[in-house]
Amino acid sequence: MRRLHEERGFTLIELAIVLVIIGIILGAVLKGQDLIQNARAKKFVNKGRAWEVAIWTFLDRKGRFPGDDDKDGKIGDGDVKTDLTGANFINPPYEGSSGSETNTITLGSYTFYVFLGTDGGADAGRNVITICVSADCTGTFDDTQIAYAEALDVSIDGSADGTDGQVIGVSGAPGTITADEWEAAWASAPTAAAFKSGTTQAVVYYFDAKR
Repeated sequence: MRRLHEERGFTLIELAIVLVIIGIILGAVLKGQDLIQNARAKKFVNKGRAWEVAIWTFLDRKGRFPGDDDKDGKIGDGDVKTDLTGANFINPPYEGSSGSETNTITLGSYTFYVFLGTDGGADAGRNVITICVSADCTGTFDDTQIAYAEALDVSIDGSADGTDGQVIGVSGAPGTITADEWEAAWASAPTAAAFKSGTTQAVVYYFDAKR
């Protein structure tokens, strides 16, 4: 008695077509991940620059930097948070709603903390923006976070090494962090170092003057 339906396997052509389709799907997924990372890197750069824009805008309005009550040109004797949140910016650099503002940059599952202050160099130091991956700046950047830091470096200095220019990588934490005022002061001028996963603890941006 003959079978009405004969069993057969896939032909080589059918298997090849399936493999090609799988390859296309995997390529699309990987490309999509790259696009997401690139978008987040651009957002990190834009957010970092937004803090700089807010600082200069505040200076234009008030005749001093935020967190510089005595108007000596150095950030650190006032309250950065109070100044910036009270400036009525249409597009503020900080996150959160009124009364619960945070000095953070959020990218997916990553949170960065932004502080203003001085670098602790000669003549009380130069003004800097310090960006860390933890509120106390003791955490270290991972590979993805390093990519974001490098994107900021490229946008400002044209290179992604962290060793020179206005944006540097630092293996260490500021000497003083006043978290509720969004201020951080370095005990001494930080030493520039190449961006490195597991080592870099802060990105320091000399927005006010070259190093």
